[in-house]
Amino acid sequence: MVDIASYNRIVIKIGSALLVDRASGLKRDWLNSLADDVAMLRSQGAEVLLVSSGAIALGRRQLGLPNRGLKLEESQAAAATGQILLARAYSEALGKHDLQAGQVLLTLGDTEERRRYINARETVSTLLKLGVVPIINENDTVATSEIRYGDNDRLAARVATMVSADLLVLLSDVDGFYSGLPGKDAEARRFDRIEKITPEIEAMAGDAGTELSKGGMVTKLDAAKIATEAGTVMAITSGKQTNPLQSLFEGGAATWFDAKDNPVTARKKWIAGQMEFSGKLIIDDGAANALCSGKSLLPAGVREVFGNFARGDVISVHSLSGKELGCGISSYDMEDAKKVLGKRSDEIEALLGMTARGAMIHRDNLVLKTSVQEVERDDA
Repeated sequence: MVDIASYNRIVIKIGSALLVDRASGLKRDWLNSLADDVAMLRSQGAEVLLVSSGAIALGRRQLGLPNRGLKLEESQAAAATGQILLARAYSEALGKHDLQAGQVLLTLGDTEERRRYINARETVSTLLKLGVVPIINENDTVATSEIRYGDNDRLAARVATMVSADLLVLLSDVDGFYSGLPGKDAEARRFDRIEKITPEIEAMAGDAGTELSKGGMVTKLDAAKIATEAGTVMAITSGKQTNPLQSLFEGGAATWFDAKDNPVTARKKWIAGQMEFSGKLIIDDGAANALCSGKSLLPAGVREVFGNFARGDVISVHSLSGKELGCGISSYDMEDAKKVLGKRSDEIEALLGMTARGAMIHRDNLVLKTSVQEVERDDA
């Protein structure tokens, strides 16, 4: 048995071959069983995000496109048609459990370019706060080969890191990572757990993709590297049976990849490792003590702003005496930060023409280099 309660935020990747049958189309019974599983996880207190393939497979069948490799424009047309069908199917399946689905389409740039990354993260985070189950897919209608992920394994891993997920589950056509190709290598064995991805492990990966599911074990290992480095545990398990998540959490066959840290610790290590800062904040004594007691930095406690930074950049934080207290990810652009410094949250909307984001630096995005006692000694 796996303790569901130990995972607060779970990303699940679903491949096309699990969801779509070439002859009959959408596998509704399987999708309904997956929705049952999502409802079960939600009832246990977990937030759930689905990264789902299937739009092109559904669209090409709907449009009657030929059974051959599609041209780029044909794939994009299939995606445009299939995405509507896919979103409707998820909405109907989840709606039976009174769960709301929300569609999010991403391109490579949305998780690679800092500003777009922040915007995508905030959108998904807001959906989760509202109790919505995000249904995420690559935006195949606009992405070209140069700006595509090309597989949803790595997209799912990027999404998991973006939202600081505790667990990423790749539902596959195999029940884990094997030392060789199952069915072809008589000595192939499944790994129950992989603590570290070594060169030996990488050498065992082969292309286990199917016609509808491009991603083989190479892409799954790439996903594992991305996820585990960011503090997210990952599991590969079979999705062929109904209720695949229930099976996984009841101890079903799978390979589990250990994370190096938890998501918050991993992000803070990245923040602390920045060698240069894009800007600097000077804060008052009350704000300094609030930070050192584990609170976020609010605009009201900021006295001065320096630098040329954008929302999402790492900036340093200093006391009135000039002591460096720490650093963190700014929630504001430099120009907006200057406008709201010293202001209460209820004053910010009138100044910026939008609802206040709250913290100048959220505590989850803040790394301190000092303590309350050191601040007090510095002030004495």
